[in-house]
Amino acid sequence: MTAAPIDLPRRYFPGLDSLRALAALAVVVTHVSFWAGWYPKGYLGAATARLDIGVAFFFVLSGFLLGRPFLSAMQDGRPLPRIGRYAWKRALRIVPLAVLVTVLALVVLEENRGLGVGPWVRNLTLTELYHDGGLPAGLTHLWSLSTEVAFYAVLPLGMLVAALVARRRGWSPRWALAALGLLVVANVAWTMELAGRWAGANQWLPAYLSWFAVGMALAVVQLEHQRRPASFSTLRELAGLPGTCWTMAAALFAVACTPVAGPTSLLPATGGESVTKNLLYAAIAGLVVLPSALGPDHGTAYSNLLAHPWLRHLGLISYSIFCLHLLVLHLSAHLLDAPVFTGNGWALLGLTVAITLVLSEIAYRVVERPAMRLKDVRAPGRRSKDAATTPKAASTSH
Repeated sequence: MTAAPIDLPRRYFPGLDSLRALAALAVVVTHVSFWAGWYPKGYLGAATARLDIGVAFFFVLSGFLLGRPFLSAMQDGRPLPRIGRYAWKRALRIVPLAVLVTVLALVVLEENRGLGVGPWVRNLTLTELYHDGGLPAGLTHLWSLSTEVAFYAVLPLGMLVAALVARRRGWSPRWALAALGLLVVANVAWTMELAGRWAGANQWLPAYLSWFAVGMALAVVQLEHQRRPASFSTLRELAGLPGTCWTMAAALFAVACTPVAGPTSLLPATGGESVTKNLLYAAIAGLVVLPSALGPDHGTAYSNLLAHPWLRHLGLISYSIFCLHLLVLHLSAHLLDAPVFTGNGWALLGLTVAITLVLSEIAYRVVERPAMRLKDVRAPGRRSKDAATTPKAASTSH
């Protein structure tokens, strides 16, 4: 008996490329909105302020795409992907462009002139987030890249522990989901009780474990349904209704735009507001990713739209868009003579997006793609077994 194409083993999810593009553009818009002083201004300000949800999308996608090969190996009783290869690919994916953008921001922007050796070292190693001084101009958005790198580091260790448990007790998707639920609990506890004790701790990995957990939970469900089509049938049915998923996500986003998720200004949020915002973002991102992770990857209007070559190409250059856009925003504001909080937002948005897209295309071709060609340099002459289960395009940072 031949399974329907929708249930054949999947190694790649084309719709996720386009979602990365939307996430990157959302981050661009929210930063332009902040610069233009839109945040306190009615519905436009609230909606654009909450487009920082793009970071949540990136983290959910990372949890899904990077966690899936490890979870698949545990499900099948195979050895886990090799850590060395995993680390090498992650380094190639993020380090070259991150170093380039960091050097450009520290050299080009006047606000960064005179920084000593310490800030240079910390920013080049993505550890400035853990220092009291704050991130330099043009690099403040890289807090999320630092947090994602922390996730890259702890993921193999967590999966090794999970694999040891699975060998003793046997693989169970429900136990796996329960363990991921504990990450959400840890996230809430950190935000409510611990994040206020250290400067910047509300941006460290524990404050966003729920977003990564949602992505890994989707991977658990997708793998289990792939193996046993009758499992998690309700979620699979919902995944086949992308309009419903997006409508639900839009309703939750409207809630997130209210004061229940904290102020949209620079005023600090309470612990409860931060948790509310975090969990709302987790649910919204999960609902939007769900149709592309569990639903058909071709043959429907929705899947065909998200598989459009232009959208997918924007997804391929989304990491460059994310890394470069804040530096471009500073330069665009200088060209338009638009100091921070002085308005001129639409012109600033158009110029920033246009320049960012051009530079991102160049960076993708000159920096990202050549670097990724080195991913197999440590395995000459043959492909490792784990390479066959690793997605071709892992989720980037925001």
